[in-house]
Amino acid sequence: MPSISKKGRVMPSSPIRKLAPYAEQAIERGKSIYHLNIGQPDIKTPDVALKAVKENNINILSYSKSEGSEAYRVKLANYYKNANINVSYEDIIVTTGASEALLFLFSSIMDSDDEVIIPEPFYANYSAFSMVSGINVVPVISNIDNNFALPAFEAFEKLITPKTKAILICNPNNPTGYLYSKEEIEQLAKLAIKHDLFLVADEVYREFVYDGNSHYSIMQVNGIEEHAVIIDSVSKRYSMCGARVGCLVSKNTALIQTILKYAQARLSPPTYAQIASEAALETPQSYFDNVIDEYVERRNTLVNELKKIEGIKVAIPQGAFYCMVELPVKNTDVFAQWLLESFDLNNETIMVAPAGGFYSTPGVGLNQIRIAYVLNKESLIKAVNILKEALKIYKD
Repeated sequence: MPSISKKGRVMPSSPIRKLAPYAEQAIERGKSIYHLNIGQPDIKTPDVALKAVKENNINILSYSKSEGSEAYRVKLANYYKNANINVSYEDIIVTTGASEALLFLFSSIMDSDDEVIIPEPFYANYSAFSMVSGINVVPVISNIDNNFALPAFEAFEKLITPKTKAILICNPNNPTGYLYSKEEIEQLAKLAIKHDLFLVADEVYREFVYDGNSHYSIMQVNGIEEHAVIIDSVSKRYSMCGARVGCLVSKNTALIQTILKYAQARLSPPTYAQIASEAALETPQSYFDNVIDEYVERRNTLVNELKKIEGIKVAIPQGAFYCMVELPVKNTDVFAQWLLESFDLNNETIMVAPAGGFYSTPGVGLNQIRIAYVLNKESLIKAVNILKEALKIYKD
């Protein structure tokens, strides 16, 4: 029998999606499920984006440029300028989701066995992308007891070796909801310049910042032009996860030219999705104001309900729409599967994301889950009550 590659064997399953078969079986048995496991907003996609696809008059659905349509990139550059990020359309490569942007980036800046430093916990697919690219993730561990605050910069510097090529952050953070301050971003920028590293920021949740705070991008730091890379996407910003349109932004010309070679190899990003994404840039600010108000209410509702459960710890999100929760169980992989296979409350149960998959350090985070508060407040209250009742009878 032909063998599977070593890369294929070590490729991790998604902590977010690997429980899907158990959820499907639960639904077949007649259960209703509150999906707290995945960052799929229930917010309506802007009408202007949907209208652009429905009413276009394309006769031939042709390739776009490998770097993405110029019209879209010009408008994207203007969007960034309005966010105090001064870039040209030539600094932007449009990709098939932020995932492709990260894959292209890892292949462009790192060789086999090179290293990227990432504050932990982090978006689970960073591990998957690093394995595909043959590189190593070096974690800097943050802790739920201090709300997953950024570790001391000395902790970063101690991990830098000749193989270190980049520092990668997600701001605001998935899965913790942590928001990096201007001072923290500037400190990381100094570190990147001092050690001649790339500083990569996954900024797909830029709009979702709460409590009077504001987002500060790495590309607002002076003097970091050759080091800074932004990873971005329309998925969360406009509730357009299915469009699969992202981008990579950098003023490092050599990097952009290298990324373009990978973009050419896969031909082009999807044409219809770029049409929708370009139109979405016309979305009025009132849309985001309403969405942020909704997420703040959902966050507050979720946190307040979770705090009523004895024996758990809750990290308070400052951005994005995720909440990390520590439960009084030994292994949330087992617990999450049990919720789908063996528990219901009035024929309803919940699906959560076990947090072990958001860590690369073995054995860390096994008693934590990530909750995506992408459901309405009434559903969140019901879901937390299901969690509360489940914990009363669950036995490790």
